[in-house]
Amino acid sequence: MTNFANFNQKHHRFCSFFPHSLRFLLRFVAFHVHPFFIQLCYFGILSLLGYLALKNSNPRTPVRPNDLDLFYTSVSASTVSSMVAVEMEVFSNSQLILLTFLMFVGGEVFISMLDLLFARYKFRNRVSTNHFPPTPEKPQVHDNHVELGLISIPQPQSENQKPSHTNVPFKDTDTLTYNSLTYLTLVVLGYFVVVQLVGFSLVSMYMTLVPSARQVLKNKDIKIATFSLFTIVSTFASCGFVPTNENMMVFKKSSGLLLLILPHVFLGNTLYPPCLRLVIMGLRKVSRREEFSHMLKNFKDIGYDHMLSGLHCCFLVATVLCLNVIQFVMFWSMEWNTKTMEGLNFYEKVVGSLFQVANARHAGESVFDLSSLSSAILVVFVVMM
Repeated sequence: MTNFANFNQKHHRFCSFFPHSLRFLLRFVAFHVHPFFIQLCYFGILSLLGYLALKNSNPRTPVRPNDLDLFYTSVSASTVSSMVAVEMEVFSNSQLILLTFLMFVGGEVFISMLDLLFARYKFRNRVSTNHFPPTPEKPQVHDNHVELGLISIPQPQSENQKPSHTNVPFKDTDTLTYNSLTYLTLVVLGYFVVVQLVGFSLVSMYMTLVPSARQVLKNKDIKIATFSLFTIVSTFASCGFVPTNENMMVFKKSSGLLLLILPHVFLGNTLYPPCLRLVIMGLRKVSRREEFSHMLKNFKDIGYDHMLSGLHCCFLVATVLCLNVIQFVMFWSMEWNTKTMEGLNFYEKVVGSLFQVANARHAGESVFDLSSLSSAILVVFVVMM
């Protein structure tokens, strides 16, 4: 009772800083609006704001893209669908940063984190309503008459006797679940930020230290920091946008860069649930907190779709590995000595093939010209997608 009452009081003190109308709106949206319409409004508003920002910023070229193309690009970036209507090198540095932000807040991991915040808010209000009785009614005065509420006289009880409402196992159920939701939100946020921050740092270091890769960006007048952040965010969100017109084809000989980007294809996509479970298992072992054990054992009660059982995660990893190996073997056997691989050594062919087959099924980036691939490989890519 004490634990639950403590965060109940903290919640009320925290909410006192917000206007009453804002709290009412949040409560109405959380409890009375279907999640589909919440996400629909979210992406609609995000796309509209992105379009207005693109329209009111200057592109790199003298010819400005028309409004429909800008809106299409904004929708494509915010929904991470990677449909290109304008050449990426048309956009200025500030516009590329804006597109990065749209992909950042439109990715599945970020959206799932917002869902966690809503679930935590709804759970807290529901439990608070169920376990804490309403405050006694205040006396109402009507024309010199006082209307008194009903008063219950408590029965004498011994010192060892506890109130009836404390028999509810708060620590084992409600408080534990609420704390688990809180910790899970922080874990997802940490995973989301750390993975992309590490990827951004490694790619920036590579582009700075490798002259051939750095020269490509210099010729295209693209800043290293902008390229690194844009590419990592796009890959992690499974968008497939790259600041160059040729996508990743211009870097097909930069095998180190491809290997640095490749893990983010999986970390923000299909392998996110297994990686999240591994992170939680590691935190449980280090911190020995009960909340992490509760997440792993009662993942269905948490209500987070990306929390899967250990067996399910193993099957998922095996499925991803098998499908990508099948793609790689078929791609290697049919395209190894074709014009597509011309000019590449053995190592570059292997890395390029791995990058291509992984992106064909997940993020959508391309290191080879898809129009030059055989029809059979294109059919395989379609099936895998």
